[in-house]
Amino acid sequence: MTDDLTIEFAKLEPGATIPTQGSPQAAGWDLYALEETVVKRHQSTLIKTGLAIAIPFGWEGQIRCRSSLGKKGLIMPNGIGTIDSDYRGELMVLATWIGFGEEFVVSKGERVAQLLFSRVPKVKFIEKAYDELGKTSRGAGGFGSSGKF
Repeated sequence: MTDDLTIEFAKLEPGATIPTQGSPQAAGWDLYALEETVVKRHQSTLIKTGLAIAIPFGWEGQIRCRSSLGKKGLIMPNGIGTIDSDYRGELMVLATWIGFGEEFVVSKGERVAQLLFSRVPKVKFIEKAYDELGKTSRGAGGFGSSGKF
């Protein structure tokens, strides 16, 4: 089962490429670099796509690293970039080069990231005393712990 979703977009630059889906079952839509961009070692750089989109209320966009580029050493330092439904600016990919060499050159028209969409639930927080939150088998263990100290 799938949810149908319509995303309106605008090309901010004539050379911008519309996102494409690698296969009918691919979860993400490929985003393309608008222009050649040099990403220096251990520095974060914004890669322009030349696109703006209108995500419907109740949804969010997630910009994720392409595994083929991550394998080379081009990563997104924030892991996933969230695009809120009320954002109308240019989609850009924040990238950092941690691979070999002093820089990585992203070619114009290269697939640089994937764009996924996810529902955003309406959330209501209710304050409780700590002991009212309930016990679990995990307890307070976390941050990589197995619960055994």
